[in-house]
Amino acid sequence: MKEKIMNALNDVKVVFDNKKLGDLLRITSVDYFEKDQTYVVTITLNFESKTYNEALVKACGDVIQPFLKAGESVRFEINAKNVTHKVQNGLKPFKNIKNIIAVGSGKGGVGKSTTSINIAYALKNEGFSVGILDADIYGPSMPKMLGTKDKPVSKDNKSMEPIDIDGMQAMSIGFLVDEKDAMIWRAPMAVGALTQLLNDTNWRDIDYLIIDMPPGTGDIQLTLSQKIPVAGSVIVTTPQDIALIDARKGIDMFEKVDVPILGVVENMSTHVCSNCGHEEAIFGSDGGKLLAEDSHVPLLGQLPLDIRVRKALDNGEVQSLNDSDIALRYQEIALKMVSHLSQRPKDVAGKFPKIVVENS
Repeated sequence: MKEKIMNALNDVKVVFDNKKLGDLLRITSVDYFEKDQTYVVTITLNFESKTYNEALVKACGDVIQPFLKAGESVRFEINAKNVTHKVQNGLKPFKNIKNIIAVGSGKGGVGKSTTSINIAYALKNEGFSVGILDADIYGPSMPKMLGTKDKPVSKDNKSMEPIDIDGMQAMSIGFLVDEKDAMIWRAPMAVGALTQLLNDTNWRDIDYLIIDMPPGTGDIQLTLSQKIPVAGSVIVTTPQDIALIDARKGIDMFEKVDVPILGVVENMSTHVCSNCGHEEAIFGSDGGKLLAEDSHVPLLGQLPLDIRVRKALDNGEVQSLNDSDIALRYQEIALKMVSHLSQRPKDVAGKFPKIVVENS
């Protein structure tokens, strides 16, 4: 019977994904304790999420139920740990940041910053330790969207403390300059500023650092992709053809520098009328879905053009979206993202001992 149960469990589709548990080798063991008439199923995951775990247990429980005899029960034990994943060849993850995820778009105006912040909040609400870095040196929007005018402080005159936003760590050039000041910098200066923001911030034991990338595929994007240890990337696009052209360039850039694409987010897929609730695909339909299919990467989700999101971010009150239907969409996108990342190889660069050869 244990073998039958194991086979049935291996056929369960992974929640927030489209793969089977057996393909991912997630079922560690199935044991039967005759005294208690209880089956104990052990599942191993590379990240900890209450929502994901509950959905996975329900799916597995529904499959096992027909196999149970009268008086028998099943208990699930999930061994979950947030792990560090492999980054580009030649680079090592930061000690205090397990995984860096770059959110790019290829062009501006597609809601990339809005998506980045909402993904970060969704992860934070799941219990992950989260940071967000605004990498748009020329047009930082993070301070307004996060609703803070706080300035970073330095305890040692060498490094900066991240701004705390409801338990989430944040850093942006916008925290250091007046929002009215134009950043008239050449690319090398902008690249240097961004690198300093990342390296000189005292990030504290972060599971996922979301980097809100600037639009385009220029010097800043290449520096991020080639010199910063990135575990994965997400591409944000709108459905219309013009946005898709640039989104493809973003995918191509990440692939050329060996950064895995965790998925595509189609933003503004429909417009939701605030009066009657009618949805209309004013920018075309399924452009992001087709882009994902053509590029052989997952579609993480399709988001509507919703006035509640615009108001929340304009007022720096993203937390006001909590428990709404739109927050559930961002939660699904975030969990799909970490689920896809969990299937990537773990980092082993820091696991090997340091070998010192000395003359005796």
